Amino acid sequence: MSIPRLFPIFDAVPVSRTIDEAALRAEVRAFVQAEIKSGTLVPGRQTWTTWNRAFSLRCAEEGYIAMTMPKQYGGHERSPFERYVVCEELLAAGAPQGSHWIADRQSAPQILRNGSQRAKDEILPKIAAGTCTIGIGMSEPDSGSDLSSIRTRAEKVEGGFALYGQKVWTTNAQHADYIIALCRTSPRGEGRYDGLSQLVVPMDQPAITTRPLRDLRGEEELNEVTFDGAFVPDDFLLGAEGDGWRLVNEELGFERSGPDRILSTFVLLSTMADMAADSADRFAMAEVGRLTARLSAIRQLSLRINRRLATGQDIGGMATIMKDTGTALEQEIPEVARRLLDLVPSGNGNPAQAALATAILSAPSFSLRGGTREILKGMIAREMGLR
Repeated sequence: MSIPRLFPIFDAVPVSRTIDEAALRAEVRAFVQAEIKSGTLVPGRQTWTTWNRAFSLRCAEEGYIAMTMPKQYGGHERSPFERYVVCEELLAAGAPQGSHWIADRQSAPQILRNGSQRAKDEILPKIAAGTCTIGIGMSEPDSGSDLSSIRTRAEKVEGGFALYGQKVWTTNAQHADYIIALCRTSPRGEGRYDGLSQLVVPMDQPAITTRPLRDLRGEEELNEVTFDGAFVPDDFLLGAEGDGWRLVNEELGFERSGPDRILSTFVLLSTMADMAADSADRFAMAEVGRLTARLSAIRQLSLRINRRLATGQDIGGMATIMKDTGTALEQEIPEVARRLLDLVPSGNGNPAQAALATAILSAPSFSLRGGTREILKGMIAREMGLR
């Protein structure tokens, strides 16, 4: 069995670059500098998961949200590569995109492809305007990494569903306008994934409780969410009942393959590169070069997946490989920085010290979000026919 057939990342599908990439990057960098001056973007002290509605509104004004979405829903109908370029620049700057990121990255494509007309009309324009935060309702306290064992259930009621259960690790759920929840709409059958469905759950109702979970940085971005009979209209079912497992896997393709999976600690890598160049330390330059080479290779894989997702092609296990290798790189960057940089990590220090502190405290979660590395390796092995 040949490697090209196992891993379609080596195919001949080119990445379209018909745009003026340099001009677009210059435009976004000028925007970033203006936001730094205004104080909405603080270098080294934020991550892309940091919730900041004001920054999202500014991104929407510039046309940096819903870039590929149809104009009828407030989108801009620009190319996937243009969106990729904008995302890279904002991630590289450490911009606080938590208010809109998940909604723009995966929820909008999911609703556009599988949502009812009502869901499209009501939700997509709010995403495009930067006024909508959406949470991911997959993981549960007692299910570990096995989504087939989830207990959250939706019972049919007049006009919709009543949702009961609990989700955990839901980023920015305390700010969310909606959560897309994986649940059981019918009992589990012979198949492990029978009876699973996805619902878009409106969060503005008393039957929903969110409890923040404080992380090592002292932030409360992650949450536990409890549904006690929360109402979900019929029109907010994605796809058909029982489509949940297929839809979750489509959604995870977007979640695991973007530049956010390799650029979470880019601000620190950039700091290392600048310091290595200034000191002319050959060992430091070699270490930075090694990390940069890995980043470049994984980025090529990300671009391939980005193009395939945009055209509806099958990506197989590519996103899983991307997430696993990207996580390993993101976690290694702060470890290398601790060896190379004569810096005391401090959230209250200069931007370099803050970037180091943020990366060290954030990195342990990278191998959990989007799927644990141990489970991903098992999925990759199955994709290769090794188990």
